[in-house]
Amino acid sequence: MIKRSFYSISVLFLAVSVAACSNTPGAAAGKQSSVDARNTAVPTAVKPQGQGPAFEPFFVYQDKSSRNRYTPSGYMPTGDCLSLDDAWQHDVKDGKTCIRVVYDIACSREGRKWAGIYWQNPPDNWGTRKGGYNLTGAARLVFWAKGEMGGERIEEFRIGGLGASQLYPDSDTAVIGPVILSKEWKEYIIDLRGKDLSYISGGFAWVTNVDANPHHCTFYLDNIRFE
Repeated sequence: MIKRSFYSISVLFLAVSVAACSNTPGAAAGKQSSVDARNTAVPTAVKPQGQGPAFEPFFVYQDKSSRNRYTPSGYMPTGDCLSLDDAWQHDVKDGKTCIRVVYDIACSREGRKWAGIYWQNPPDNWGTRKGGYNLTGAARLVFWAKGEMGGERIEEFRIGGLGASQLYPDSDTAVIGPVILSKEWKEYIIDLRGKDLSYISGGFAWVTNVDANPHHCTFYLDNIRFE
């Protein structure tokens, strides 16, 4: 059952880029109140590192008050069964805050039976608007995650992959998963070596479903960064 759901989720994850117009702006309505207004500014590209200094950490999320470069605005498929608190202060991994995500399984079971969130630049961008960053020189995306009860299963964590049929598609994508979370913080790595990172609007994303999480799915994220 999980294998069939994982295949369906992967297809839906790609299809959501094709269906950008139907997902924007309604998919993220009412979900951006916790986002620092500074993150809505037009981005500037990161300089390719080449043979120069090492790539400096580039944060998707560091702390609520930090200069985070992407916005968790891409709620999938509608966001009705999701809540996100990016100022959670209990048992954080680093700094003063972390991200708490609650996926309401009972709600999702009555609807599409899957859910996910994309961190985007600019917000609500599914490839229809110019934005994103040139992350050339980054070798990996690193993040910390844990489950509230342990055993929460995330089918995919990824970067990139937005807007395949749109005017401004991401230049590449990279994925890990499925990932089964423990109750303790653990570091995860998405390998970016050999990837074309010259244009990335989808800085980070996750997706899962009710078959993989039949009873509950609350989890935490922290210190999400390219390096």
